[in-house]
Amino acid sequence: MKYILSFCALIFLFSCTTQKTDSKYTRIQYQAGACFGSCPIFTITINPDRTAILEAEHFNFSKEFSKGEFSNPREGTFNGVIKEADYNKLISLLNDLDVKSLKDHYGTKNITDLSTSYLKINFTDGSSKNIEDYGKRGSEKLRKVYMFIEDLRHNQQWAKVK
Repeated sequence: MKYILSFCALIFLFSCTTQKTDSKYTRIQYQAGACFGSCPIFTITINPDRTAILEAEHFNFSKEFSKGEFSNPREGTFNGVIKEADYNKLISLLNDLDVKSLKDHYGTKNITDLSTSYLKINFTDGSSKNIEDYGKRGSEKLRKVYMFIEDLRHNQQWAKVK
């Protein structure tokens, strides 16, 4: 019985460890632009050590839309450390994308009230990739990355610095 419990404890310990993902990215930056409604306006920059800066402009933390929100001061600058599991998930999503092979521009500007996202990736080899996506509809995998990054505003610990 003692051996069975030891074996179970060992399995439990191994299952609780997170797998570390080697990052080939030196900086990940995502910017969400304005629309004619209450689209969140922010920039988030994530470093390989998982430190991050959130520059929140408008509509990031409010629940209800008001045009008066634009006259309010920007929401602020926040620092945080992305949880290891979330960072590893983000790296996995980016690796799935094959970022360097993506187009530089997505979306058509025939509709004038959609938000534009900007994904800027710097790689360890010194190269970079900038993606502009009007309407945030580049591809299914790209939309998953956008949604995941946008969710980081709400599921991480952020400390306001200004």
